[in-house]
Amino acid sequence: MGLKASFTRTFPQGPTIRGELELELGRFSLTVLFGPSGCGKTTLLRCLAGLETPDHGSIRAADATWFGPGPFVSPSRRGIGYVFQDSVLFPHLTVAGNIGYGLLGRPREERRRRVEELVELMGLRGLEGRRSRELSGGQRQRVALARALAPRPRLVLLDEPFASLDRSAADLLRHNLRQILRALDVPAVLVTHDPVEALALGDRMLLMHDCRIVRDGAPASVLAGAGGVPGDQVGAVVR
Repeated sequence: MGLKASFTRTFPQGPTIRGELELELGRFSLTVLFGPSGCGKTTLLRCLAGLETPDHGSIRAADATWFGPGPFVSPSRRGIGYVFQDSVLFPHLTVAGNIGYGLLGRPREERRRRVEELVELMGLRGLEGRRSRELSGGQRQRVALARALAPRPRLVLLDEPFASLDRSAADLLRHNLRQILRALDVPAVLVTHDPVEALALGDRMLLMHDCRIVRDGAPASVLAGAGGVPGDQVGAVVR
């Protein structure tokens, strides 16, 4: 079971983003979407999630068409978890309420068990009753990740989830991310322009340049092919 995308997204008086990729679903793997700032990484992710609509092409998952011929499939029906750069928690809800938000409509006991499981996995024990203003940046982002994982998504999209954190909080969450996703057997796509982060976390790298994916492979091989230049300098070597 996989996801296959081939689409374009054009902005008025701006670039055309070209999304051409395939992802395996149903088991853990961490794909890094890597490239300089402004090359279209976030737009590609948002189109996959249904938060933006491409202009042309198609996005298919297994036997369902999310975008293309036929009805547009809304974000809530794609089975995708999304973690933004900023945690974007609901300020009026507690930690437990935020994590369980995507489980509304399910039996109460099922919601309770799933929230407890994720609280434990994320190291949030004892914080269940706090609201976002009472949490550190790292704790808020852990809650956001737990909320994205709670409905058991088929894929999680992470848009530079460490960017707004201080170094120690980012290092801790980065260290635990693979372990958390592997424990839940969830595939993920991580957006980053940090080569150290990409090498440490990724099983696979998609290198973007000039608003399209230009290389696909193991992170070390892709970076070596791009001259091993970090982040915002990568564009200079893949022309």
